[in-house]
Amino acid sequence: MQTIQLVGAILFGLALLHTFAAKSFEVLAHRHPKHAGLLHLLGEVEVVFGFWAFILIVVMALMNGGETAIAYAESRQYTEPLFVFVVMVVAASRPVLDIVQRVLMVLAKAMPLRTELALAWFGMALVPLAGSLITEPAAMTLAALMLAPLIFRDGMPEWLKYAALGVLFVNVSIGGTLTSYAAPPVLMVATTWQWDSAFMASHFGWKATIAVIINATAISFMLRKHLHASAVGAASAEPPLRIPLTVTAIHLLFLAAVVVLGHHPVLFLGIFMMFLGFTQAYERYQNPLIIKEGLLVGFFLAGLVVLGGMQQWWLQPIVESLPPVALFFGALGLTAITDNAALTYLGSLIEGISAQSQYMLVAGAVAGGGLTVIANAPNPAGVSLLRRGFQDESIGAIGLLVGALAPTAVAAAAFLLL
Repeated sequence: MQTIQLVGAILFGLALLHTFAAKSFEVLAHRHPKHAGLLHLLGEVEVVFGFWAFILIVVMALMNGGETAIAYAESRQYTEPLFVFVVMVVAASRPVLDIVQRVLMVLAKAMPLRTELALAWFGMALVPLAGSLITEPAAMTLAALMLAPLIFRDGMPEWLKYAALGVLFVNVSIGGTLTSYAAPPVLMVATTWQWDSAFMASHFGWKATIAVIINATAISFMLRKHLHASAVGAASAEPPLRIPLTVTAIHLLFLAAVVVLGHHPVLFLGIFMMFLGFTQAYERYQNPLIIKEGLLVGFFLAGLVVLGGMQQWWLQPIVESLPPVALFFGALGLTAITDNAALTYLGSLIEGISAQSQYMLVAGAVAGGGLTVIANAPNPAGVSLLRRGFQDESIGAIGLLVGALAPTAVAAAAFLLL
């Protein structure tokens, strides 16, 4: 083990502690207005890993020289942070959100339930499962924007918000396993282990669907007394100017192109540039794009890529040494402190890993994807879009962990017992 690897592990641990303490910085910002700007910055969960990644690069430059630090930073793979940024902005554009809301409203009114309750259930179940087609980051973005006025608002008990957030994060994490390209931890191993979408649907997808439905139904039942019909108007308000079908179709084509080209950053960034030009040309049909939120999430994930690259020396021996069932629970626990895609990627490097161990590793990684902000790539997007609905406009790591425990147990039982 090299000294810089130990330093990387220490800084990674400090970043984790910072993540759990982020809400405390927001409280301090209100108590000490003189330094509120700095404290608000340190309280931004999306800033944490990028902040500590910069510290790692500076320390590496001081210890091993600037060229070594630059070479390490440039050796990292940033496709996922770039993709999440782009797909967040495109999926959250008004024409895409408008057509999704219209479709879900039609379905909700056809259900034998109150409309607001049906919409909440669809946001917790149908949209996360749709992540298997449109990718998990896009599903998280759509679900968060749709559920914000229904659930994550003033008047909703704080503990119920955390319970709903836990269900949303877990359901998005497992809801993308019906295909081989939508969930980041599956994408990391699909080619190496020759897992296609038919394999994912037959080994993971149907189990995930059952768990998603159970979790969504349970939280909808808990929320039923606190959902108000007035929130439906906020969730599905008629836009001031009706959006032409051609504009909506073009936005959906942009989204589809980004998803299809998700592994080719040069191409999907080019598509994104054309998307920005189109939204500028037809500005009257747009709301402000969530560029800031998307950039913060991309910064968070890029920081995780830089810091995570230094953790292989202690993570891989753990993954290699565990038998299948222990590997499931080990992956579930480790996912809470490291990105689940990084964890499955390390598993893909193990030669001769058994089919059972392959299944257990991925199942544990996706089941634990809702436990923390860093557990699954789309989670920072959800935090960025929903945190204003929580007290102090920040989401506490402990609250999220507690809220995600029950849906995580349901997901784990589905993958282990079915």
